[in-house]
Amino acid sequence: MLFYDYYSILIILPLIILSLIIQSILNMTYNKYSKIVNSKGMTGHDIAQMILTNAGIYDVTIECTNGYLSDHYDSIKKVIRLSSNVYNGSSIASIGIAAHETGHALQYAAQYYPIKLRSAINGITNFSSTILYFLIILSLISRLPGICNFAVVCFLVILIFQLLTLPVEFNASARAVENIKNMGYNETDITGVKRILTAAAMTYVAAMLISLGQMIAFMLRTRGRNDN
Repeated sequence: MLFYDYYSILIILPLIILSLIIQSILNMTYNKYSKIVNSKGMTGHDIAQMILTNAGIYDVTIECTNGYLSDHYDSIKKVIRLSSNVYNGSSIASIGIAAHETGHALQYAAQYYPIKLRSAINGITNFSSTILYFLIILSLISRLPGICNFAVVCFLVILIFQLLTLPVEFNASARAVENIKNMGYNETDITGVKRILTAAAMTYVAAMLISLGQMIAFMLRTRGRNDN
């Protein structure tokens, strides 16, 4: 059993370190381009509104919200929520993030299949996340195979959701870059937006890899207990 616990650390620890490195790169990239004003001086709100108008979308609103990099699209209420620095900011970072979140609104308007599928399993994913760690703790004090199998199913549901998140995020970024290009922004703006959105997308890749590593580690630990 000690071998499997040690092996589990070898799996997960490098992934956590990788995640921290990616988050650090994102923070540095954001900090760099949040200090550079975009060539047209538009705010995050301005560019989000322009993208929606150009796409003929008039039932989505834009709101300013608190928090650091808390920007997101609420598909239920059809609201693009931008943090105050993005909403009011005219930096390259602001227009890139705002355009990305607006890209999610465009995905729903276009009935983009991966985002529809991800939304469909959102409820079961939240349920799996809620009970997963309870099942893991329960598996440590019980040798019932059903508990471990149920935990693995929860891991798989979460992993599938994260896999579906990747094309959704990369596609929203591609839409953002395309819209910014079409608006006539210069190469400095476009390069900055690409770097920010690429760094942000890699955080989702890291999260998926950590979930995969946790599932593998749990399965190895469980098998080690059963072999003893």
